[in-house]
Amino acid sequence: MKKVHQLLAAVILLLTVTAGPAASVTVFAASSLTDALQEIAATYEQQSGDQIVFNFAASGTLARQIEAGAPADLFLSADKARADALEQKGLLVSGTRINLLGNSLVIITPPDQGTVHSAADLTNAACQRVALGEVKSVPCGTYAKVYLDKLGLWTEVEPKVVSFDTVRAVLAAVESGNVDAGFVFKTDAMISKKVKVAAAIAAADGPEITYPLALVKDAPQAAAAKQFAAFLETGAAAAVFAKFGFVVRPSPSGP
Repeated sequence: MKKVHQLLAAVILLLTVTAGPAASVTVFAASSLTDALQEIAATYEQQSGDQIVFNFAASGTLARQIEAGAPADLFLSADKARADALEQKGLLVSGTRINLLGNSLVIITPPDQGTVHSAADLTNAACQRVALGEVKSVPCGTYAKVYLDKLGLWTEVEPKVVSFDTVRAVLAAVESGNVDAGFVFKTDAMISKKVKVAAAIAAADGPEITYPLALVKDAPQAAAAKQFAAFLETGAAAAVFAKFGFVVRPSPSGP
């Protein structure tokens, strides 16, 4: 089966190169995927001749844009809930959805902050400002609230919360020292040399974090979008995702 997938990926790329005018594929993707997807797209564009255009934002924001009719070919969310909502409204193409990636939560602080070593420390008086993605639209913020609720800490932490519209904005706030701590994905913390990981939340202790990918209904470049989606499942793409700290789901299908 793996050899079949490898052959399919090679055929897709060959057909893309020889099929005619290049397509411009628009991908609505969670901001936490920015670095990995840009690297993958650069490789794909060289091989296929197509152009990949990204709209990076919080998954909730992207979902609302798609609901409002914004032209998108693929939706790659940082949580299942936003994809579920679009699927229930008939805005994703049935049968195209896959769970592509996984991730985990971490608590980060400025390098010189030494009072936060666990979620419980967020309730201490020394920790006055905690950065979170907006819990109603930014999956990382939603996940953080679920985790703090599970620990019985949300009521104490909530008055300290400073909300941001993307997880990358949370990262920037901690980097600048404007907050004492923040919740980001493991992958976001890995790209920064200006923060330290004060606590890593084990997958068994935190909420399941899944990145679903699906073709958007009435996608302007549906055929080309399917080809790029297939490339995201190859071993070449998986290697990039893994380099940036993502958990690859399912197993890569090609080189």
